[in-house]
Amino acid sequence: MVYNRLDFLIPWYIGKYVDLTRPQKTLLKQELTPFLQWHRSDELPTYVAILDTLEQNLDAEMTPQQVSAIATDFESAWLRVEARGLEWMLVLGEALSDEQMAEFVTSLKEKQVEYEEEYLPRSDAEFHEEAYENLLDSAQDYMGRLDGDQRAILEQAAADMQRSDSYWLQERALWLERLEAMLQREEGWQQALRDSLANRDDTASPEYLAVYEHNGQVIYSALAELANTRTAKQDKRLRRKLSGFREDLETLIEQG
Repeated sequence: MVYNRLDFLIPWYIGKYVDLTRPQKTLLKQELTPFLQWHRSDELPTYVAILDTLEQNLDAEMTPQQVSAIATDFESAWLRVEARGLEWMLVLGEALSDEQMAEFVTSLKEKQVEYEEEYLPRSDAEFHEEAYENLLDSAQDYMGRLDGDQRAILEQAAADMQRSDSYWLQERALWLERLEAMLQREEGWQQALRDSLANRDDTASPEYLAVYEHNGQVIYSALAELANTRTAKQDKRLRRKLSGFREDLETLIEQG
């Protein structure tokens, strides 16, 4: 239901950051149509292929490398969506007035303050507890109730994770500074924005990249270990969940 209403939901979401005029809303709808068609016809089949690979991996002992490869596949898919979506965003950006662009930037800065107020005051203990709860909720959504040994795997993973919130917020703040400058829309701003997104890892701090890599490896190892401890009942639930995703994706592809 949500996927088939993206033509409505995306403009609604953008409206939370900037008020669009009626002609701008019409322009946005025109730009979204080919983008959504591309995603349905080209991207959804790649998600099915990733799910197929994941299910095949479940037939033998899982390794952290396999989990990492699946995560990389989904990250690559997101980057393709980001790059393709940027093009209609740029078209819309050209149509905004200076006042609307300032409103958009202000909204992003306000969101930054909200994130800082939400995440930075946490103690280290609160960070690790929330990390554990997030891992547990996700795992149980796919596998059902975990036993004590399985929970211990996730508890250890959460304890081994390094705090990423401050590094992430620092990177986001620096990105907003660069973005605000580019959105002054001087000549060549569109390509400057494309290049900045494509090369963001080159400008990220070594500390941020190191924490991101470390936490990723911790999670991949924990998920592989957890998968290898699943019971027959948990395996059935997990495969049923993945099968449901595939059926939904195939239905969406056929509807296109």
